[in-house]
Amino acid sequence: MLYQLTQVQFQKMLKNLSVILNKGAAHAEAKKFDVAVLLNARLAPDQFPLIRQVQIACDSAKLGVARLIGEVDAAPKHTDTETTLAELQQRITETLDYLASVTEDQFAGAAERHISQPRWEGKYLFGSEFALQHAIPNVYFHITTAYAILRHNGVDVGKKDFLGQMDYKS
Repeated sequence: MLYQLTQVQFQKMLKNLSVILNKGAAHAEAKKFDVAVLLNARLAPDQFPLIRQVQIACDSAKLGVARLIGEVDAAPKHTDTETTLAELQQRITETLDYLASVTEDQFAGAAERHISQPRWEGKYLFGSEFALQHAIPNVYFHITTAYAILRHNGVDVGKKDFLGQMDYKS
């Protein structure tokens, strides 16, 4: 189940993020202002701007999965130097490519794996706890914040853009 909750869902949400970023670019073009205004926008003075929200969403997705499968070094490395929409879209694409390369079989034992990070000072969570308490909420937080920044700045995005395509059954 961790595979579906992380690898599969993170891919969907990053694709949705890509779509809403493109809507932001179209909005900027239609209103005749530089898309960099949106990329550097934030909801509060002490909050990261849109660029950083996208970077962290990608990092949270790729590193969350990489930690769950015990292969942190396999995740793509990014230097956080993106300044343009094209560069952010490239980062999303590279993250999606990495996530697509991870198979369900690689999640064997993930729920029981001890997962830590340097800032946790030697403490750890089991993989299932890590996914549910850290990785999933973190990805959603940063994608939601990116969505909110765009919406706050007049971009015509709604809940359907955030949720993306649904696999309805008849």
